[in-house]
Amino acid sequence: MDPGSTGFMLVATSLVMLMTPGLAFFYGGLVGRKNVLTIMMQSFVSLGWTTILWVTVGFSMAFGNDVYGIIGDGKYLFLNNISTSTELNSSIPMFLFVAYQMMFAVITPALITGAFADRVRFKAYMIFLTAWLLFVYFPITHMVWGGGIFQQHGVLDFAGGIVVHASAGFAALAAVFYIGKRKYIHKGPHSIPLVALGTALLWFGWYGFNAGSELRVDSVTVNAFLNTDIAASFAAITWLIIDRIREEKPKTLGFLTGAVAGLATITPAAGYVTVQAAMIIGIVASLVGYLAVMYKNKKGWDDALDVWGVHGMGGYIGILLLGLFATKAVNHSGADGLLFGNPMFFVKEFVAVTAVAIYAFVFTYFALWAIDKITPVRVSEETERNGLDEEEFGEIAYE
Repeated sequence: MDPGSTGFMLVATSLVMLMTPGLAFFYGGLVGRKNVLTIMMQSFVSLGWTTILWVTVGFSMAFGNDVYGIIGDGKYLFLNNISTSTELNSSIPMFLFVAYQMMFAVITPALITGAFADRVRFKAYMIFLTAWLLFVYFPITHMVWGGGIFQQHGVLDFAGGIVVHASAGFAALAAVFYIGKRKYIHKGPHSIPLVALGTALLWFGWYGFNAGSELRVDSVTVNAFLNTDIAASFAAITWLIIDRIREEKPKTLGFLTGAVAGLATITPAAGYVTVQAAMIIGIVASLVGYLAVMYKNKKGWDDALDVWGVHGMGGYIGILLLGLFATKAVNHSGADGLLFGNPMFFVKEFVAVTAVAIYAFVFTYFALWAIDKITPVRVSEETERNGLDEEEFGEIAYE
């Protein structure tokens, strides 16, 4: 066991854990005053419930012995066959890997909640959270990172462009289509300072998200760390410039949204591309994200907090840019991309992210339809008008 890498991964795990409360603040600031607690609770509850699912069945489904390239077997159910002396690649304790990957599982379904803000019952959300983890997140994690079909065919995803952002973002779009538009749109964002706090926590935590995905301390770890900040910064300033040109004023919310778009887009490529490529990825992240949000608005899709435009398209484009810019000069365990003479790697990345996006979309749509047969997914019109905090939880954020 490497003490340095173990210490670093403990910190990285803590940073990724902090991202879920950061997301709660980010989303909480964006919604109206009457729905703050509901949207924040949808993130926070994942810290508890996803942990239970992960340690009982999820880790085994994701990282157990491969079954048909799709799912892991029952080797690690209830964390059996792992002890305090079990190591991962002679580097860190296996239990630390369990904890680190668990934090990814916690935040991924929480991302989806921004799409159906202000209109989904908490009971229905809990059923959806459970089903989505079992049938989308755990299998996709296995296929990409756990020895499944995509990993077997050389697909790379450094920290979650496919596993986290594309899957959650396109699931969010399906939720928008199934649940429909809000009837009462409360004035929002009610607190841009809360959004700024959430962005700061996300940006800070993202260093653990990306750099930690190397699972040890080496030159790739440092490269991923730096690429994370570069992409976020270039994306934030790009979005700010676009706002200044189109709306004649720089927007705080635009800067914050751009930063998150850059972070989402660099995620799959952070440990495989040069710092110069990270600059381009940051710029492209904002251009694509901005266009996606404009297109969504034109079509009238009520993706309340732009989950599809920022995370879904960010993850999707990030994977394609990985297929373009990846180079073994940065990471000898990676691959050379299209620009370095390997067009097949680009094709593999495109096929994998497209397949996952379609599967996440289709499953989410039909899962919500099935849940609706058991219990109503959408709140009543009266609840939507009065706000979900008081109606669903009997609590209010502000007097």
